[in-house]
Amino acid sequence: MPLCGGRWPFRIMVKPARAHTRFEKARIIGARALQISMGAPLFVNEDELRDKFSEELIQLYGVEDAKDRVVLDPMKIATLEYVLERIPIDVEPHLNE
Repeated sequence: MPLCGGRWPFRIMVKPARAHTRFEKARIIGARALQISMGAPLFVNEDELRDKFSEELIQLYGVEDAKDRVVLDPMKIATLEYVLERIPIDVEPHLNE
């Protein structure tokens, strides 16, 4: 799975007009996780994944092996991309007029 490295600009996510609801957030993260699981390039690099999930990697693999491992769960990667505002997906708001 190719990683971003530095090819992509750091702020890719479209700024929403308002905060996303929990349903919109779930839809965006789910759609991005599906893209990642199908082989789409990541918008975070390996070091960011290791930093964010270092405790979990240490629990799973031990201190020494955790340095060489990276998170492969598409939902966790998509959630991190959402938090860092790097997902190029937005939803159309349904406004009552």
